[in-house]
Amino acid sequence: INVCTQRSTRYVSAISAARGLHKSALDVAERPAPEETVTSSFGRFIQSVQPRHLSPTVLQRSKRMVLDSIGVGLLGSTTDVFELALQHCQHMYAPDDVSFVYGRQGMKLSPTLAAFVNGVAAHSMDFDDTWHPATHPSGAVLPALLAISDMLHNNSKPSGLDFLTAFNVGIEIQGRLMRFSNEAQNIPKRFHPPSVVGTLGSAAACARLLSLDRSQCSNALAIAASLAGAPMANAATQSKPLHIGNASRLGLEAALLASRGLEASPLVLDAVPGVAGFSAFYEDYAPHPISSLEEDEHSFLIETQDIAFKRFPAHLGMHWIADATAVVHKTLVGLKGGSISPNLVQDILLRVPLSKYINRPFPETEHQARHSFQFNACTALLDGEVTVQSFQPEALLRPELHALLSRVRLEHPHDNTANFNIMYGEVEVTLVSGDVLRGRCDTFYGHWRNPLSQESLQKKFRSNAGAVLSNERVERLIEAVEGLDHLDDCKPVLAQLQ
Repeated sequence: INVCTQRSTRYVSAISAARGLHKSALDVAERPAPEETVTSSFGRFIQSVQPRHLSPTVLQRSKRMVLDSIGVGLLGSTTDVFELALQHCQHMYAPDDVSFVYGRQGMKLSPTLAAFVNGVAAHSMDFDDTWHPATHPSGAVLPALLAISDMLHNNSKPSGLDFLTAFNVGIEIQGRLMRFSNEAQNIPKRFHPPSVVGTLGSAAACARLLSLDRSQCSNALAIAASLAGAPMANAATQSKPLHIGNASRLGLEAALLASRGLEASPLVLDAVPGVAGFSAFYEDYAPHPISSLEEDEHSFLIETQDIAFKRFPAHLGMHWIADATAVVHKTLVGLKGGSISPNLVQDILLRVPLSKYINRPFPETEHQARHSFQFNACTALLDGEVTVQSFQPEALLRPELHALLSRVRLEHPHDNTANFNIMYGEVEVTLVSGDVLRGRCDTFYGHWRNPLSQESLQKKFRSNAGAVLSNERVERLIEAVEGLDHLDDCKPVLAQLQ
């Protein structure tokens, strides 16, 4: 891999004065700010995190996130929305062969555009990881870090530990910001969270990988806040994946602008009466400074709050209702044998949280189907599971599926809150015979309370990555990511993605 081209040199020189990767300068304490603010405390945290601060649990969980995100990104490179985004970048911008593109051998774009299209790929099928409070943390951060790593000269590639440190900084910043708001605890109604906290997470991760100083890290966050935000109205459309792509791209741009000396509000994360900063996104935002790592008070949120990995490509809420309905499918097959006929079913009642954008009785597109309680329940009732193939056009148009969709009703019990940490899915199927079959799911397999085993996670990765890579490359990627914290540089990962 040779990125020591004139183009990549241009990007490297833009931040060379600000970065000092692999240099002892990272450990030199800065002069304390005259007054600690929330914003400056976040800048201090980003600048001061070192690989030694990552516990074995944090390292293992973040490597699982990296592996899963690469896999869903590679599969996402086969989608129509990814192809549209890629064509846009190729036709509207001058060629700039610096950073790789998922699933396209020999193709490279500028680092920011590569971060954009690879971020789109990661969310193009809604197959990426989900955290609590509700957001998709990896897709906003990983493409930007991979683009920077590809941009840097061969002798300046970050070590695996430096890469994971920057990745965890980006994840941590997202989690800390969302915990300043009770509104953020629930399934969103106004802004799509990755477009908000993901943009700042990407900026933080890139600032850390580029070794920006404390002031530049704070400025990167403030610049990113001016580039953040996308409305929930675009959920279940081809535009929703753009939220992740833009978060990754714009966070990287914010860090690069900060490295050049661009300044922004020093109080963007603080609660200033009469002047909205980050509080513009969350009305009940109540921030406080992030603790110093040297005080031994800080532990990474991923240490105690694990990640949910999806078994099929749909909104996370669909996993509860799909698993509950799969129980009914199994019972019905046991009673009647063979395939499930809609003629057996009189009524389907779903007890789910009240959330308008995932209540779609008759979805017309794959993106709507990925955000439809009704579609996923009926698919699981017919097939016993929901899979990648469930959202193909031929599956969406099945007459037997539409017959079942017309018999679905929803109820929203008061105790079933639209919150991924406490919601449940319940299904009640009444047969024409009068029999009533019930299924319930409180915690699906893949949820942070019941995480995928390493075997299951790798099986998902092999299936996803194998759509565009050879088996040999897939296995090399698994090996490289699993040993990422022991790599002198991240070239073994990049080599398999070129």
